Amino acid sequence: MRIAVVAPSCTLKREAADAVQAIVTARADCELVIHPQCFLSEGHFAGPDEARLLALLDVMADASVDAVWFARGGYGSNRIAEAALADLPEAAKNKLYLGYSDAGFLHAGLHKAGLEAAWGPMPQDALRPGGEVAINRAVDWLVRREPAALEPALDGPAMAFNLTVLSNLLGTPLEPDFAGVDLVLEDIGEHLYRIDRTMFHITASPGIRKVRRLRLGRVSDVLPNDPDFGGDETAIVEQWCARSGIEFGGRADIGHDAQNRVVPFRWRND
Repeated sequence: MRIAVVAPSCTLKREAADAVQAIVTARADCELVIHPQCFLSEGHFAGPDEARLLALLDVMADASVDAVWFARGGYGSNRIAEAALADLPEAAKNKLYLGYSDAGFLHAGLHKAGLEAAWGPMPQDALRPGGEVAINRAVDWLVRREPAALEPALDGPAMAFNLTVLSNLLGTPLEPDFAGVDLVLEDIGEHLYRIDRTMFHITASPGIRKVRRLRLGRVSDVLPNDPDFGGDETAIVEQWCARSGIEFGGRADIGHDAQNRVVPFRWRND
């Protein structure tokens, strides 16, 4: 298997690239090709919009590439997502696309276009504590669809998103069909009042109200609320689910950490 790494959002750190390449080389069951665009830098982004778009289209059109692995999150994939999906190369339709966080903008659009996307660890995660395990989990899924890599409570069609990313893609051309899915959400670095506000927007969406259930992954690095908000992230999500008639399915094993599990979009246990 040949896996291409591209950075539609922020710059991939060289040390992360070196670490991932070493892990994959030691496995000897696939080839990793890191696109040079991953190391570009222009302000917040891994190069200007045009460079990020062209690199993504390059790996999508390459028939020798079996999977496209998004280098890291941050912010920026939404700026090129519609253009990337406007005229998909034929070769793009035979690949698996893997990432999380900001990659959710692309996942939504790719899935809507009928391509295979999955939430899961990214190359930048090699620098996290326990990062080697996370990288191997992702590659296990890419290479052989290893069931142990999956979020353990999946039992039907599913999608996973960063809560803030999902809120921002609703109502745009990227929004997919959520009917009947197990929707799994997580977030990082937000105040509880912002999580509450985002849940108001998400659960008010007619499309989201069609999900089978909503589950909550880890909400990490919560910023201090002054005054105290008066409840935690689980209570917030449960309350908004109850208000909107969405089943709350409990907690899930995804998040911005090395324990992050794989959630294939529309995966079925059959």
